Amino acid sequence: REGKAGSFSMLSVLQTLDGGALLWIQENLRGLLDPIVEGYTTLGNTGLMWIVLSLAMLCWKPTRKAGVAALAAMVLGLLCTNVVLKHVVARPRPWLDVAGLVPLIQEPDPNSFPSGHTCAAFAAASAWWRALPRRWMRWTGLVLAVCMGLSRLYVGVHYPSDVIAGALVGLFCVWAAWKLLQLWEERRGSRLR
Repeated sequence: REGKAGSFSMLSVLQTLDGGALLWIQENLRGLLDPIVEGYTTLGNTGLMWIVLSLAMLCWKPTRKAGVAALAAMVLGLLCTNVVLKHVVARPRPWLDVAGLVPLIQEPDPNSFPSGHTCAAFAAASAWWRALPRRWMRWTGLVLAVCMGLSRLYVGVHYPSDVIAGALVGLFCVWAAWKLLQLWEERRGSRLR
């Protein structure tokens, strides 16, 4: 019984911290950047930005492996977040539980944990980090992914813990995608180029 009470109080503390962070963002940061952040976060809908960039990488031999790994990681991420975890955890969107929070955009999916936008962003950016030939490309991907996660907080559709979990799931999916890619290359007897 004490274990359940302890975990319940930890969850309520997390909920309070998460909600407080979103209210702070709403009260202190929103304003001039609203249309820019809304536009940017919308680019992550259905993983669109990450998919388009990864598909473009397939057209150039030095970036092909990064594109393939990113696409595979995003498929795994989609399965983990949108097909499994969101339905199992069933955490309501922040505006449904945090009094006074007004989201800048509406999300049709009522479940918030983990952030699928952040998962796709970190899955793509981590695959790119590992395989892209130029340092500036790797850093650009990482910055774009971090900005995507932050945009989800700014518009008020995810808690900070949703975004952190989405990033972690994305990183796990990249690891799994690389393992699958290595197995595929071993069976084929050649490396993807």
